[in-house]
Amino acid sequence: MNKLRFDQLSALSDDARLSPRLRMNHNIHSDLSDPVQRLAIAMEPDTYIRPHRHMETWELLTALRGRFIVLTFDDEGVVINRAILGEEDSVIETPVAGWHAVLSLDTDAVIFEVKQGPYKAFKEEDFAPWSPAADDDNHKVLMHWYRDAQVGQRWSGC
Repeated sequence: MNKLRFDQLSALSDDARLSPRLRMNHNIHSDLSDPVQRLAIAMEPDTYIRPHRHMETWELLTALRGRFIVLTFDDEGVVINRAILGEEDSVIETPVAGWHAVLSLDTDAVIFEVKQGPYKAFKEEDFAPWSPAADDDNHKVLMHWYRDAQVGQRWSGC
């Protein structure tokens, strides 16, 4: 039986705070080739989740601890859905090929993700072309925009 204890969430958050990317995951699935990927991800508020999509799978998210803004976008960067996991919503599912991004609102927040496997590393075409790369300081402006972005608004860049 695979399980994730509450004390492991705290340790995962500690590891995330020490990570250069300010996030850390704990896989529940035993292998990256598993047909269903299940993982807890500790995310600090300054971690950048670049808008991306999974071309071959849906993605299900729920908050284990803390709150998260989850935005979904159309191809042009217009917000088509906004959820606050851990506050207003408990579960959100992004459809196959749906552009989405996540922002942690709280220190020590942990989100749980489920998606079809096997694991596939991101390629550049999986990231929204209208979004800044992680090494572009403009990503900080985008993350700030995430906080208040509403359905119908479009990210217009910096």
